[in-house]
Order: sequence, then structure tokens, then C-alpha cells
Amino acid sequence: MDRFECRCWLDWWANSSTLLGSVEVSVVVTAITGSWEADGRLVSESDEDREAFAFLCELDPVFTLRFEDESVVAVTVHPIDGRTRFTLTEYTGPVQRSVVNRMAL
Repeated sequence: MDRFECRCWLDWWANSSTLLGSVEVSVVVTAITGSWEADGRLVSESDEDREAFAFLCELDPVFTLRFEDESVVAVTVHPIDGRTRFTLTEYTGPVQRSVVNRMAL
């Protein structure tokens, strides 16, 4: 079984030119027959970073996973404990998608 462990970033883009959030993560990617699976955790222990990450996951769980060499892959984040640990799957849906969020004031 092949395994790759690294630190990288999960970026949340509102559109092609507006990055709304980025969080450093530690991920372990494991090759499985014909695919891959990944587990990760937030590097930051800041409550502010954890809350922002949880908010963005609830708004839309599709992020860009960015590696140190600037290579990227679109992923869907599946939170495990709500705020720090998660699994990742490759996002294969449309590039353009709408996100609707309403805030009660």
C-alpha cells in the first residue's frame, strides 16, 4: 500500500479570483485499488481557525487542496469531529456551482 504524508492547504474560493479562506492541514493520502483516500487534521489549534473552517465546510464542503509545489486538486471535505479532523474525496462535479447561504439577523 502506497502512502503519502504532508502538510498542505485547504483553500475555499468564492469565485476564480476571490479566496475567502485558507487553512494549513496535515494529510495522509493512501493509494487504494484504482483510487485514493485521505485523512487529515487542521494544523492550527486556534478557535478562530477551527470555527472558520467549520463554517466554510457547512457553507460548501468543496475546497482546493494545495500542495507546497503549488499543484492543486479539488476535494470534498467530510468532517469527522466537526472542527479539526476530516476525510477527503476527490470532487468530480461541475466547476461552476452556486452556493446559497442565508443569515438570520
